[in-house]
Amino acid sequence: MATGRDGRSAAPASATADAGPNSSTGEARAEEAAASDAPQPAVPGWLTDLAGSAAGMPVPAGLRPPANGGRHSAILILFGSGSAGPDKPDLLLVQRSNSLRRHAGQPAFPGGVIDAGDDGPVGAALREASEEAGVDPAGVDVVTLLPDLYITRTGYRVSPVLGWWREPVPVAPGDPAEVASVARVPVAELADPDHRIMIRYPSGQAGPAFLAADMLIWGFTAFVIDRLLAIGGWELPWDAARVTDLPPGMALTGVDGAGPVN
Repeated sequence: MATGRDGRSAAPASATADAGPNSSTGEARAEEAAASDAPQPAVPGWLTDLAGSAAGMPVPAGLRPPANGGRHSAILILFGSGSAGPDKPDLLLVQRSNSLRRHAGQPAFPGGVIDAGDDGPVGAALREASEEAGVDPAGVDVVTLLPDLYITRTGYRVSPVLGWWREPVPVAPGDPAEVASVARVPVAELADPDHRIMIRYPSGQAGPAFLAADMLIWGFTAFVIDRLLAIGGWELPWDAARVTDLPPGMALTGVDGAGPVN
């Protein structure tokens, strides 16, 4: 039996002909064939350019991993086509549960520790996105790995995986004990100067933060977003003198003298 482009068995020509051009069966098969042959959306050119620039981005001294050591983890920086089209993208973020021992209540990229069966950072990032937000790994095109970053206080070495959400699916928290909410946040909302502030940490040091999707995004996640906005050409002039103290009760995991990272 002949096979189609997707590797599935193709129906004999006589089967389609017998159904008749006006039959619902014939129309359904024609629609299925057209869908299987339709080209999948390619990774946008702007994301390819971003990947090339971000791969060589300088890492601040306080975030550079040591030559050896560090518990290896990965995050998925997942861009998707926003409601206005692929040139108006959004980013997938999760908000950690308030009951967690570390990073309680903090917005973050999906991610976690690389397990032995993950086949490296890419496998870990995709697995965590599936477990935390319901992302289907088969619908994600991995574009590149960005330079590793190091969270001094927790000792985590983080590999950022940059991806394109070729086939988005509805998302929701996987385990409410770990993830309180999931949001696709438009890049335009993050870049809006009205949504940008600086957060002052207990050390007196300040770092970029965002007020978006009903979340205060700060620390490590905000640092990464800030760099991506600049590299991607989305950054708009904003008031860096608008400084707010980190709200009381916020987990301080990862905030140290080397810089605000959570």
